[in-house]
Amino acid sequence: MLERVPNPQPEARYAVRFTAPEFTSLCPMTGQPDFAHLVIDYVPQDWLVESKSLKLYLTSFRNHGAFHEDCTVAIGLRLRELLDPHWLRIGGYWYPRGGIPIDVFYQTGATPQDVWIPDQGVPPYRGRG
Repeated sequence: MLERVPNPQPEARYAVRFTAPEFTSLCPMTGQPDFAHLVIDYVPQDWLVESKSLKLYLTSFRNHGAFHEDCTVAIGLRLRELLDPHWLRIGGYWYPRGGIPIDVFYQTGATPQDVWIPDQGVPPYRGRG
């Protein structure tokens, strides 16, 4: 389901950001929905992720039971496998369940110094939205 397209500017070093502020999965213990704000940044090499396929891939987690850590890291690993980017990171900012927000981060290596990588811009939990 997740698709890639050729990067039309493979010689350029630039960052791509996708934000999914309404990501949903299911708690594997209770079956209740869990909600997150995902921010995916990557520096492409030869491939870009096709945005509609990414939307459908992320939406498929609505019926997937997994812990926050598994969802966040699995998405990062799948994108790394698909794209082979110079660099990739994902931040999963999960809304509280039982009063505890969980934030999960995955990154493929050191942040590139030759590309502008903005802060993910998601504040620590305090009514985040």
